[in-house]
Amino acid sequence: MISSRAVRAVVQRASEASVRVAGEEVGRIGPGLVVLLGVGKDDSERDAEILAEKVLNLRVFADEAGQMNRSVVDEGGGLLVISQFTLMGDARKGRRPSYIEAAPPEEAERLYSHFVERLRPSGLEVATGVFRAMMDVALVNQGPVTILLDSRRLF
Repeated sequence: MISSRAVRAVVQRASEASVRVAGEEVGRIGPGLVVLLGVGKDDSERDAEILAEKVLNLRVFADEAGQMNRSVVDEGGGLLVISQFTLMGDARKGRRPSYIEAAPPEEAERLYSHFVERLRPSGLEVATGVFRAMMDVALVNQGPVTILLDSRRLF
């Protein structure tokens, strides 16, 4: 079972992706990864750092033999990172998810920003949405390839 207190990410390989806020495009990438990121109330900078390294080195792109042996860094792809507190939702009881395990907005934004800043030294294009905004995210999931990551299961 996935820990309820860990940075969580849904990582999707995309041939292109974009995010709009109030009808205005605020981020776009070509081929690369879309990362939907949720932060839990007991998460730390270390959780964000571990997850950022995993995302950068996750081998989900095909090599010359068609095997998934290449990372987004190897491909020189882009990264579109979207904050998504609903990843912390617990729907085990009732019909309405509980979000009590989600970090308070100020802490979630701090760790979301820390995660994004850990990606930037890679030299890849890093685009983001707007924290706490209602966003429209569009992507063409290539493969499809979708991976679930949980920082507490990585160490």
